Amino acid sequence: MPVTSTALPTFTTPIISVKGIVLPAPDRGDDLQVRVSAPATGTDLPIVVLAHGFSGSMSNYDPIVDFWAGNGFVVVQPTFLDSLTLGLTPADPRYPEIARFRVQDVQRVVDDLEQLLAAVPGLTGRASLDRIAVAGHSWGAQTIGMLLGARVLDADGRPGPNLADPRVKAGVLFAATGFGGDDLTPFARENFGSFMYPDFEEMTTPFLTVAGDHDQSMLSTRGPDWFTDVHHHSKGSRALLTLFGGEHSLGGIHAYNATDTTDEDPARVAVIRRASWAFLRDALGVDELAWKRLQAEDLAPAGRLDVK
Repeated sequence: MPVTSTALPTFTTPIISVKGIVLPAPDRGDDLQVRVSAPATGTDLPIVVLAHGFSGSMSNYDPIVDFWAGNGFVVVQPTFLDSLTLGLTPADPRYPEIARFRVQDVQRVVDDLEQLLAAVPGLTGRASLDRIAVAGHSWGAQTIGMLLGARVLDADGRPGPNLADPRVKAGVLFAATGFGGDDLTPFARENFGSFMYPDFEEMTTPFLTVAGDHDQSMLSTRGPDWFTDVHHHSKGSRALLTLFGGEHSLGGIHAYNATDTTDEDPARVAVIRRASWAFLRDALGVDELAWKRLQAEDLAPAGRLDVK
């Protein structure tokens, strides 16, 4: 008989959150703005660097951030150059290189974690720099995938450098884009082809893949299975969480009451945040019990968990 799902409360501990922490980035044109959220109490806290999707910012993903931070994680959110809050246009000379800047921004955040943590009152000494994970949604998933070992193929099909960071011990990929080539629409090949040709073969750092079975991208000629390529073609994906009826916002993980959510479903979001939390606790060596319990549950009607 299947075990029924029991949701954790959003907050088990009050959280503190500081926006607008600035990391100098003279080579970027704009300094990097970062938000850090953390439990108000606790020590040896694991850290997650969370990358927003196209046009988002450090202010997004509160349904995930509140849950993770309220249940024992430090969450660090950079604002990338494509954010609507910065107002870059295609006429900006940096625009063609935004994908590269995104990866550099995440690398900069990991390099300067101590500085970022010190900017939050009372957080110094409470986080564990030995337990670092990365997570991202959509373009953010592609961005953090590079730190997990994903590579980009050049025009001749040769993979670029492996930027896997040994300090990063785990990841969560929400709606990560799949293979390029003929799997891309002509529009995607013309406008995004320079970075949408991923190679997943060297992704060995453990991560969780999250995908919606109704996520039909305008960038791909394929169906929703395009968003599962990273799970099926990498060594690092430990499990695939499929959300039934889930579209690209996966029920609304990017904001509370967002008007652009096409598949709003609080129950779906609840499963996503709890599953990602449980996986990260296990992968970072905090506690394996929640992840084991989750694998024994029947997650229907919200979704299904397939473990490799």
